[in-house]
Amino acid sequence: MLNLIGVHECKMDAKGRLAIPRGLKRQLQPFLAEGFVLKRSVFQPCLELYPMQEWEKVMGKVNKLNRFVKKNNDFIRMFTAGLKLVELDGNGRINVPKDLMQYAELQGELTLAAAANLIEVWDKQRYEASIDVSDDDFGQLAEEVMGSFNDDDDDDAIS
Repeated sequence: MLNLIGVHECKMDAKGRLAIPRGLKRQLQPFLAEGFVLKRSVFQPCLELYPMQEWEKVMGKVNKLNRFVKKNNDFIRMFTAGLKLVELDGNGRINVPKDLMQYAELQGELTLAAAANLIEVWDKQRYEASIDVSDDDFGQLAEEVMGSFNDDDDDDAIS
C-alpha cells in the first residue's frame, strides 16, 4: 500500500508546468514509468494526482457500480470529469491542463500535499485556508473520524 508523506511547496510556470519536489519524486520513483492521473477533487477546490497503480484500484471500485442505476451513472460522469493522463517530462515536471488549472485556481505558488495514496495539488493560499481550523474543531473531527477505532492487534496504538 502506498503511503506518501509530506507537504511541499513549488511553483508553476506560465505554461502550466510544475516540478515534482525531490522528496515526493523519491517516494514516487517506483511509479514514474507508469504515469499518473490528474483529476478534480470531489470535496475540495484542488486537484488530485494519482500514481497509475493507485488510480486503477480506485477505478476497480467504480467499475463495480451498476451503470443502469442513474445515480451511479451520474456519479461516474462527475467523478471522471476533466480526468487527464500525465507523465513527468525529462525535467521531472508535469503539465497541468488549462481546464484543471482554472478549476483549482492554480497560478504561481502551489502546495503539493501528500494524502496517503495520492497528492493534492493546491493553490498555496487556498491550502493554507483549508487547514486553518481551531484545535477544538480538529479535535472534534479526529474524534468523529477515528474515535470508533480500537485496534487490539496494534500494540503501538495511539491513545
